[in-house]
Amino acid sequence: MVHPTIPPASRPPSIGGIATSWALCTIAYARVSSHEQKDDLERQEQVLELYCAGQGWTFEVVADLGSGMNDHKKGLKRLLDDVVEGRIGRLVITHKDRLLRFGAELVLAICEAKNVEVVILNQGEDTTCEEDLAKDVLEIITVFIARLYGSRSRKNQKLLDGVKKAVEEGAAC
Repeated sequence: MVHPTIPPASRPPSIGGIATSWALCTIAYARVSSHEQKDDLERQEQVLELYCAGQGWTFEVVADLGSGMNDHKKGLKRLLDDVVEGRIGRLVITHKDRLLRFGAELVLAICEAKNVEVVILNQGEDTTCEEDLAKDVLEIITVFIARLYGSRSRKNQKLLDGVKKAVEEGAAC
């Protein structure tokens, strides 16, 4: 099966006639949203390793654990720093949304501007605008609820207690 790639914007720069991006590292990036998905993270890493090794590339796997809406993940920050600094020649991911839920297109545009080839192993089926919007809204609600319930601050506990009380009073009417 041929995996689609986003080719570099132009031919790689050369120093003394040697194409520099060919010698640059390939980064294989994997991410899952929660600790419960750790098995999936391991599967992503294995798929990426097998693919990159099968291509004969020198590569490193960078893995993150965190929401696709969180752009403060250590591995993602390192990946972006390496792209911007010109230390990466190729980025390999299993799915586009492994980068970010919102903003993946921006990361891909930065890669293109820096002549970084992007290989996406699973393009998936085309979805409608409505399906994409529904998925995005669901992700936003999920993150909001996780933050609300996950916070142990006194303020949020009071808010939760107030909501619970209002619901109980509403049910009693």
